[in-house]
Order: sequence, then structure tokens, then C-alpha cells
Amino acid sequence: MSDKYARRMGTVHRSFIREILKVTADPEIISFAGGLPNPELFPVAAMNAASRAVFEDIGASALQYSTTEGDAGLRAIIAKRYLERGLTVDPDAILVTTGSQQILDICAKVFLDKGDKVVIERPGYLGAIQAFSIFEPEFVTVSLEDDGPNLVELEAAFKDGAKCFYAVPNFQNPSGVSYSLEKRKAVAALTDKYDVLFVEDDPYGELRFLGEHLPSVYAFCKKPGILCGSFSKIAAPGFRIGWVVAPDKGVYDKLVIAKQAADLHTSTVSQAIMRRYLETNDIEAHVALIKERYGRQRECMVEMIGRYFPDEVTITKPEGGMFLWATMPEGCSSMDLFDMAIKDKVAFVPGRPFYVDGSGENTLRLNFSNSDEARIEEGIKRLGKSIGSFLK
Repeated sequence: MSDKYARRMGTVHRSFIREILKVTADPEIISFAGGLPNPELFPVAAMNAASRAVFEDIGASALQYSTTEGDAGLRAIIAKRYLERGLTVDPDAILVTTGSQQILDICAKVFLDKGDKVVIERPGYLGAIQAFSIFEPEFVTVSLEDDGPNLVELEAAFKDGAKCFYAVPNFQNPSGVSYSLEKRKAVAALTDKYDVLFVEDDPYGELRFLGEHLPSVYAFCKKPGILCGSFSKIAAPGFRIGWVVAPDKGVYDKLVIAKQAADLHTSTVSQAIMRRYLETNDIEAHVALIKERYGRQRECMVEMIGRYFPDEVTITKPEGGMFLWATMPEGCSSMDLFDMAIKDKVAFVPGRPFYVDGSGENTLRLNFSNSDEARIEEGIKRLGKSIGSFLK
């Protein structure tokens, strides 16, 4: 039967994280594995009211086919929210997508031929690695430092004929690292200099609970890049509403064509409900609530790691987002640690799947957004016990 499949499917694997989530279905396991928002913060009542209003006011049209580009009112709201953060975006340059994951898929369809060089961060976002892999590019990785990518490595990759650079400059998944202002400007300058398409993924940018807001890399690019956004982390992931900003008309049109071929348009019902929710509720107040909660949970996890982890383990200390990154001594396998930790009823994501070159064996990702402080303390205590036994 294997000869029935397209050759490209041999290079793509199931999402490692989705497979781990099956293992962690046991309610006794405290899981830091999933990249899940905290469901206690979902605006259920407000979304229920918005849904009722949509069906009472425009019921039939919400159930009809619509344009590929997306709900015009929703795109106007997205543009207005960018403007409030200092970035001017034309609503007609916004394409509403079925989650930000679809952006990666249609960008890959539009830009990548087999063998094209795609630059990604090391470690890199697993969802992007999976989406791009289907189109058989050559991945070129650049090291992430405490303040962003290694610029020497990045320029070398650009000189070597890279076609695009995909990155998550704010509270990166999986590392939690954010680019400094200096590196944002430098990355923009390099993409302009070498005419490399910059695809900036920003699902976490609004979830800053420490430090000061920084402009997107996109804002410093003189040549038009692509900026990706999502309501999944600030409202509700189940609606699957993301968007891409593509100011170059030729690029925008190609993305629209790729989306038409994929699903015609994002759910009109979801868009209508999200638009009504945004029109009738204070989303900024809701985001502030999320930031306050996640900030406390992050602080708790960092404190508990300091208390229960062996000194040989180092971590990142993100100023926002949903993840932090831990590194064990060289030669240790987080895959092996995972098996031990599951027996102690705690889970995490081993780091190796975030590296396309097979490295990262001694690293792991921890999610702090989906657990309260009591579960974080108990879970980190269990994991610290596992690591301590593992390192002996």
C-alpha cells in the first residue's frame, strides 16, 4: 500500500505533542506538555451572548458561504487593534485564516518548492516544521540566544540563498525567548539586504506580563513581509480564527488562491461570533486578566523549579507567553526522562522534536498556562524528583 502515497508523506510525521497528549489523558497525571490556554479564562458567557445575538440578528447569512478574504468588519477590528499598538495595517491586506496553522500551510504552498532553503530558529516551532516539511524544503537552522537569533549564523544562511525566514520573535514556542529591540532591527535589516521573505508568527505577543512592549520585526522591514496573528491565545482556540497580514498585493492574491483551494473560506459562523464578541466586550480587559493569571503561574513555576530541580538544570525565564525551556547536562536524554516522569505522574515535552537536525536531546519544554499554582508546585516537585533520580 505504501506506493499509493505521495512521496512527500514519507518525510512528515504525526505531531509529537498531539501523541503525548494521548498519554497524558490520565487525570492523575499533571501535564506541562500541551500548549494549551487556561480554559478557566475562556469568555464562555460573553461568547454565548455573542452567538445568540448573531443568530437572532443575521442568522441565515452567518450560515451562508462567504468571501475567502474574511469578514470585513472583523478585519477592520484587527487593523484597529494593530493601530492601537502603533502599527498601521490596511484591513484589505488582512486575510482571515482557519487558525494560524493554516497560514503556515498556505505560505508553504505559495512560496516553497522542493529543496528551497527555509531558515528557522533552533529550537523551532513544531507546527511550522510539520507544515513546511510536507513541501520538502531544506531547513537551515540558526541558534537562539537569550535575546534572539545568532546574527552571524542568520546572515550566513541568507547569503547561502535562503528563500524565507520563519520566526516567533515574541515569547517563542518552545523556548520562551524574545528578541531584543536591537535584534529586531538587525533581523529586519538583514531580510531587506538579502531580499529574504520574513514570516513573523506572533500568537503570543499580547501576553506580555513583564518588561515593555516591543514593536514587531515586521514594523522595521522596508520590504513587505508577512505577519501572522491569532485569536486562539487571547480569546478561544476552538474558533480556529487566525489571520495573515500581507501588504504586497501579489503575495496577498496568491495566499487567497491557496486558501480557496484549501477550504474556500474560514467558518462564517465563527467569524460572525468573534466579530460580535469583539464589538460588545472589552477584549483588552480580558487580555489583562489572562496576563495577570499567566504571570502568576509563570512566577510560581520558576520559583518551584528553583526549589525542586537539581542545580545542573538551567531554564529560560520568559517575560510573557506560555512556555519556558529547560536544559539538562549534555548526554542526558529527555526522551528517557519522559518515561520516568510519566511513572511519577507528570508530563512535559522532550526537546528533540523541536530540532530538525536531531539535536536537543537534553532539553524539554514546560507549559505554565494550563495549570494553577497548586498543580504547578506539585507537578514540578514530582518532575524534580524524576530528574534528580535520572541524573544520579
